[in-house]
Amino acid sequence: MNSKILGSIAIVAGTAIGGGMLALPLATASLGTIPALLLLIAIWGVSIYTSLLMLEINLRVGVGLNLHSITGKTLGKLGQLIQGGSFLSLLFALTMVYLMGGSSLLESKMELVGMKMDNQYAVLLFTAIFGGFIAVGVGWIDKVSRVLFSTMIALLVVVVAYLMPEVDMGMMMTNTTEGLLDGRDLTNLWLAAIPIVFTSFGFHVCIATIVRYLDGDAMSLRKVLIIGSTIPLVCYILWLVVTLGTLGGKTVHEFDGSLPLLVTALQGVAESSILKHFIDLFANLALVTSFLGVTMSLFDYVAELTRAKESWKGRAQTWLLTFIPPLLCALYYPDGFFKVLGFAAIPLVVMIIFLPIAMALGLRKQNLGGYQVSGGNAALGLAAIAGLTIILAQLWVAL
Repeated sequence: MNSKILGSIAIVAGTAIGGGMLALPLATASLGTIPALLLLIAIWGVSIYTSLLMLEINLRVGVGLNLHSITGKTLGKLGQLIQGGSFLSLLFALTMVYLMGGSSLLESKMELVGMKMDNQYAVLLFTAIFGGFIAVGVGWIDKVSRVLFSTMIALLVVVVAYLMPEVDMGMMMTNTTEGLLDGRDLTNLWLAAIPIVFTSFGFHVCIATIVRYLDGDAMSLRKVLIIGSTIPLVCYILWLVVTLGTLGGKTVHEFDGSLPLLVTALQGVAESSILKHFIDLFANLALVTSFLGVTMSLFDYVAELTRAKESWKGRAQTWLLTFIPPLLCALYYPDGFFKVLGFAAIPLVVMIIFLPIAMALGLRKQNLGGYQVSGGNAALGLAAIAGLTIILAQLWVAL
């Protein structure tokens, strides 16, 4: 397996393993461990299928094309409008959230050395440092992602290895919030968990870039997508086991969605001061690797949309268009994009389930040959049902 394939796997897996890594225990604590794991596996299956479907479409329409061009060639202007609105609203919102999370990271680190940093200055500094990698191209992002992702996985292995002996299997299997909530509240928790788990596997935004990077090698790309999406599944399962097995579903549920409380509680379980630092560093790397994957995809999409030239001037223009909107919102109006994130799963479903199904149906009628994901129309129908379920769950929770 060559270095470009390994780097691509790191980008795919790193894009998926972001804030969702820490959000999953909070979202699924009340469901019970076995139901939570079954939900993870079911949505992982949907994510693999839809990623391979997008690969099929990309290879048939043209290697090197962005999702915007692919949609235009298969679904016309209306399809492009729907896809573009979904893509930009989601990725701008995610970029803004990562900028805010990254700025908090810098602020906390500065406090450790006795320096107090203004939040707006921290946002600007984080954007300049980590956003700078985006401007230099996917080759550099590949190298940086490999280092960060490898470090993150190594830290996860260490944290899991140290916490696993503390796991109480009996508590993990039985200590949920059953009895504390009535049937309607439990239903609401289930519906709230579905879109969160779904967005935790949202690596699809980087597929077009990866296809171009690997020169349309179908077998290598298939390997990258399957391995790259399976790594997050394994990480999520291990993470749920050590969090729910050491803290208990009831305790995690009482955190009321607070990520800092979850991290602090896990650090409390870890008796080693070094392990406490490892947990903190792992959470930080999860944010950075996902930030790089998301913003790389957004940068490529904006470049395609504006037909920017591959000169330093063209890349600078694309960089500004990529970062200025989320940066301004992170600095002056954070609530605006948080409202968009309340419906985050909906544009993601449109982008990676509904539109690819429509494109695949149109292309398969043309009998173009080449790579095609297995399953036929039955698999397309099941994917559509899964997408509709996720949207209904998101609407129920949001409204």
